[in-house]
Amino acid sequence: MEKKLSQKVLFRLFSRTAKSPIFFAMTFGAIFFMIYTDSIVSNLNIYPLDLTTYEIYESQDVFAGIDNNNNALVPKVDDDRDDIEIENRDNIVPPENITKEERIVWFHRKLFESEILESNDLSLKFHSRVLEFLNHGCSIQLYMTWIAPAKEFGKRQFLSIDTLFKAHPKGCLMILSRTMDTKRGYRILKPLIDRGFKVLAITPDVSFLLKNTPAEPWLESMKNGDRDPGFVPFPQNLSNLLRIAVLYKYGGAYLDTDFLVLRDFLGLRNAVGAQSIDAKTKQWTRLNNAVLIFDINHPILLDFMEDFAENFNGNRWGYNGPYMVSRVVESVGSKAGYNLTILPPKAFYPVNWVEMKKLMKRPGNESESRWVESMLNEFNEGETYGVHLWNKSSKDLDIEEGSVVAKLVSDHCVVCQDIYTSNN
Repeated sequence: MEKKLSQKVLFRLFSRTAKSPIFFAMTFGAIFFMIYTDSIVSNLNIYPLDLTTYEIYESQDVFAGIDNNNNALVPKVDDDRDDIEIENRDNIVPPENITKEERIVWFHRKLFESEILESNDLSLKFHSRVLEFLNHGCSIQLYMTWIAPAKEFGKRQFLSIDTLFKAHPKGCLMILSRTMDTKRGYRILKPLIDRGFKVLAITPDVSFLLKNTPAEPWLESMKNGDRDPGFVPFPQNLSNLLRIAVLYKYGGAYLDTDFLVLRDFLGLRNAVGAQSIDAKTKQWTRLNNAVLIFDINHPILLDFMEDFAENFNGNRWGYNGPYMVSRVVESVGSKAGYNLTILPPKAFYPVNWVEMKKLMKRPGNESESRWVESMLNEFNEGETYGVHLWNKSSKDLDIEEGSVVAKLVSDHCVVCQDIYTSNN
């Protein structure tokens, strides 16, 4: 009724001013703008739950990603913006052997200097760049985070993206990262961009992503120096939060940069993977957040953010990540309407971190060669969507030729460069 009434009023206004050419043009422009704006806002608030069918409207901002002819654009980084300076400024890992009080003071000062949580020219365009990027026929929306210097985005991380596009050639990958949203980052991703894959490193607007969520007060408390960041590197905990926030805002699939993709995720929805199960009961004992697949605005994502903010502990590894996801799912995961899928360990975590050395080692005899083949058959023919490489424990290991990991990569890559190397 309101919409019909407003249309009648506009029509009367339109009729009365038709005799004045100038006022006619102004009125017509105003009416068109109001209708166009109402259309955009209405549709952006009603995303369909199907991960592959979002209707995205083009923004008016020019962004570094894909132009109108589907060609890659070089990031629009200011000429006087030094990539190295960005990396040094954003590298906020607290020094060891300092007290809690000293750490809070240090962190507050460093956070102000780094501007990692502050908005800038690029981050203020975050939402419009996202909408523009996702408006290019994505079969699935994929996300990663990288809150470290771009020079540390190594060959191992590139292999992860390489396998991702083998499984999702029409997918759209956004890497939330200030340091990769530079000319240096563009050069790293260029082999994939040149092959027509849709990948964009984008500076996130943290305030925008957390606005009106349970995690917004946490952000303010960190900015104000009211909370202890802990000795666990802050970027790790920020990544734990950003992956949840971006999924809540846009929906899709998040995965870590040390994950080899073997199968597409298109059949998965609202899914979390179990890292371990009880041998007797076969019930999961711990979940992990290295891969998360959720519809836009799924309520458990708000539950994740609420637990993160209220129970934040920067002194315990995994407490705000895998353990947080496990706590929340155990508490509210069975709620009506949540429709969660808890996948077994073989889906995303078929091997634990202590086994990575064996998977990267070249077979030394016939028995070991048979074991390699049996593992490959298990991964490729079973229900495994990918393999988490547990970078913290495997980053210094070489991927040796003939190993399980080497063969998996060579079978599931498109660029296939620097396979038999460490991450250095």
